Amino acid sequence: MYQTRQAAFCSALRDAGIHTALVTDDDNVYYLCGYYDYLHMDFGRPTVLALTAGGESVLITPQMELDMATAAAKVDRIAAWNDGEGAEWRAELPALLAGDGVVGVEPDAMPPVVARAVREHAPDTADITPILARLRQIKSDDEIQLARHAGVVANAMMAAGRDAIGDGVAEFEVALATGAAGTRTAAALLAEHYGDACMSPNTHFLQIMASGPEITKPHHRASTRIMRYGEPVFLCFCGMTNFHRFKLGFDRTFWVGEITDPLQERLYHVAVESQRAALDALRPGVTAESVHAAYAEVIQSAGFDYPFRCGRATGYSFLESPQLVTGDRTVIQPGMVLAVDGSVSQAKTFRAQVGDSVLVTADSWEPLTAHPKSLADVVLK
Repeated sequence: MYQTRQAAFCSALRDAGIHTALVTDDDNVYYLCGYYDYLHMDFGRPTVLALTAGGESVLITPQMELDMATAAAKVDRIAAWNDGEGAEWRAELPALLAGDGVVGVEPDAMPPVVARAVREHAPDTADITPILARLRQIKSDDEIQLARHAGVVANAMMAAGRDAIGDGVAEFEVALATGAAGTRTAAALLAEHYGDACMSPNTHFLQIMASGPEITKPHHRASTRIMRYGEPVFLCFCGMTNFHRFKLGFDRTFWVGEITDPLQERLYHVAVESQRAALDALRPGVTAESVHAAYAEVIQSAGFDYPFRCGRATGYSFLESPQLVTGDRTVIQPGMVLAVDGSVSQAKTFRAQVGDSVLVTADSWEPLTAHPKSLADVVLK
């Protein structure tokens, strides 16, 4: 799998006239060679994957990670470096970047300290981000299985969160319930279908949720706030749905006991209808921006401004290409995985959001996440 991806990438490098590419985005490193969960630049320790147009691959990573790199990375050579010894990770750059021609880099994902070192040896660089984005748009069979399993984990978290919501319950108790449910479900899937002893089942990322007067804050984190009867509650798993490194988006709005404000019910219906319009428009052959247009039309016809893009592609990253937004004319194709939202908000009063992830099929789409959206299912008696 990784050799196939590297071959496709190196072929694209040759077509673009790039002799060597330096990959520094964590998700792209994993996509191309399977290496993950090293300490990253947050600890001052760069990891760089170098691939040549001729197909050679070198992983530059800290010596302390050598055992993990040897076990996980599908590369020709691992160049391990140690803190304070010689030129550290810089020692490999002169030989890798020598010669005439263009060096490929990820300018938005390359740590500044690495970018400065690269400029010393390769003044002529090109952005390889679009190449990698195109390669990652259409998911392989292995990735599609991961997407479906990520959906199973997401559904378990949503169900647990729904069951934990109640009058007198603190928000963080909901987060504890969703994390436990997601971890146990992921652990069962890993045991049954995967053999990677290093892949953790534990869900992570602070739970996004908001209740009561905080409901208008889209990325409010679970707090010590106590939920009360009649209040709305928003649950979002766009950061926590991360099974075997595959990400999805998934959101729902609930109420504790009943809806006491008719405006909230009206806005909720607009949110649901906007997502339905987007999903009705979604199929192979249409443009990404046309899906957004269908979503925006429902919201604007109801008298509101659309609050954000309709959705985005996901995979090994939380944000991939295409985005469902005005200006993205990417043609939707089978094998894409997309998070598709419906939402509407009234400033400082209320916001409603529903979101699901889908797999684009030959003539339509397949749901990856699922939770009913009828009032009977989201008003929690």
